[in-house]
Order: sequence, then structure tokens, then C-alpha cells
Amino acid sequence: MKTLVSRRALLGAGALVAIGTPALAFPDQAVRIVVPWNAGGATDVVTRAMATAMGPLLGQPVVVDNRPGANGAVGAAFVAQSRPDGHTVFVASAETHAVNPVVYSRLAYNPATDFAPICVFADGPFALVVRSGLNVDTLAAFVALARSRPGALTYASWGIGSTSQLAAAGVIQNAGLDMLHVPYTGAAPAYTALVAAQVDAMFMNPGPAESLAKDGRVKIIGIGSGTRIPLLPNVPTLREQGMPVDAANWFALVGPARMPAAAATRLAEVSAEALRSPAAQEVFRGQGILPRSSTPAEAGAFIATDRERWAGIIRPLNLRLD
Repeated sequence: MKTLVSRRALLGAGALVAIGTPALAFPDQAVRIVVPWNAGGATDVVTRAMATAMGPLLGQPVVVDNRPGANGAVGAAFVAQSRPDGHTVFVASAETHAVNPVVYSRLAYNPATDFAPICVFADGPFALVVRSGLNVDTLAAFVALARSRPGALTYASWGIGSTSQLAAAGVIQNAGLDMLHVPYTGAAPAYTALVAAQVDAMFMNPGPAESLAKDGRVKIIGIGSGTRIPLLPNVPTLREQGMPVDAANWFALVGPARMPAAAATRLAEVSAEALRSPAAQEVFRGQGILPRSSTPAEAGAFIATDRERWAGIIRPLNLRLD
């Protein structure tokens, strides 16, 4: 009888191991992280740093696959239609999961139902930057100048419907300003126009802003995060200067809907550990991007809330793209 019980116990234990094997085996091949922007941009740079640190922790290569186009919609649609086994995931952001659903009349994916949240892994605050000859050093001085010259001041962005434009729109709405938007086809030409004094201001990523400010080619007058950032510790936030506006992007990992919950949890845990590596932290600091971690549930709640926040900024603009 004892022998029979022992055999049954062993068989039961074996069955449990067999049942648990798929979760324990993840990943059993390379993990692909789709970045919906060109190589070399801030999103790509920090994702590659995280991916490099994730590989040894997962025991499989983690590769970055750039699929740019349509404000991130091309890469998002590709991942939404990928096999939901956790081996193909996507770098979501405010553009792909909060802005696009509002500004595009037709979208090849549904950000609320076509993806499984994994983690929010970074905050990307924007720096409010003005051309060096504008003769303003603070947010208050900039707002006063804009109010004294309605419709005369211009601000650049890296595209219609971009978070760069919408960050500026948040300040303009809050302060009751009248400024002219000048969209460009990317960040680089927008930065060039600002340095050349073809436009007066813009919200840009802190890394390039810090490099341009070092040479005196622009002035940084505010940071859009809740707290000051390590890259620019002497630059006050917008909120410190009395402007209750969050001008920032965020970056999250999401997978196709119906991906295994165990895979999402493992990727969330590994990404958090990867971001604690000194090499990854150095890259993030150089870009002015702040690493963070979350559970899949926390990521899902955050993305849903942020979608509503951006919608409140976009709707008054009557901004629609096709």
C-alpha cells in the first residue's frame, strides 16, 4: 500500500512538473522587442540598453527590431498580429497607446484590446527649450512674452500629433497662450530649426537639449517631469514654476493579447532587474530618461489612465490624421 501511495505521489509530482514546464521554460527562443521608431533615437537607445542586460537574465538573446512609420502605428499593428507566446513584444508609448487612438480616424490596432500589458519601464520627460536669442530665462518670462505678442511666437515639433506638439499644447492651454505650431518631419530637423532661430521654442528630449545648451545654442527653461532629473539637476520643473502640466512621454513593454500571464510577469521582473545594471542606468541618464518598473496589472492601469489624460489635451485641438 505504501508503495502504491508513493508511486501515486511521484506520478502526481511528475504531472505537476509537466504542467509547469511551459511557464518555466519561457523563453525557449530569442525575444524580439519591436521599437516603432528609427534606430538611434532616444527610445531605440534606451531599449537596446535594457535588452542587452535582459539577455543573460533570460538565458536567450533579446533583439531589437525597428519598425517605424505612422507615429508608431506600423510597429504596433505588427505586434498585435504576432503569435501571442511572449517572444515578440512591443515598446508602447503615449503616441501608440494614447495619442494615435484619438488622432487617427482609422487605426490597424486597438490599444485597449489587442495587447497584454507587461510593464512600464521608463518615463521620458521633455525639456522646454527656447532659442538663445529670445532673451527669456524662466517659464514666467516666456509666458509673459507670449502673452504680450499673441500669435507671434512659434513652437516646433517633430510632427503633427506628436507628443512634442501635444506637450506644448498642454502649456498653451493652461496659460491661455496664442502661439503658432510649426511641425517638422522628425526631431532632427526641428532641433536644427530651433538652433537656427527659425522657431522660438519647442519641447524636446533632455539628452539633445543638454548637448545644445552646453554650447549656448539654446536655453532650457523647464522640465516636464514631476521632479528634477539627474541629467539637468539645476533646471526646475514646470510644476516648480507654477505650471501644473506633465510634459512627458513613457515607455512600456506590451505583448499581443492572450500572451501567457506567466511570460508577462517574467518579462516584467527581468526588465526591472536589467534596469538596475550600471550600464543601463548610465545610458538612461545620458538620455535624460528615468527608468521605472511595474507589474503587468499596474502597467495596464497606468496606460488606460494616461490615454484619458492625453485625450483631454487633444480634443480641443480638433486634431485628426488619416
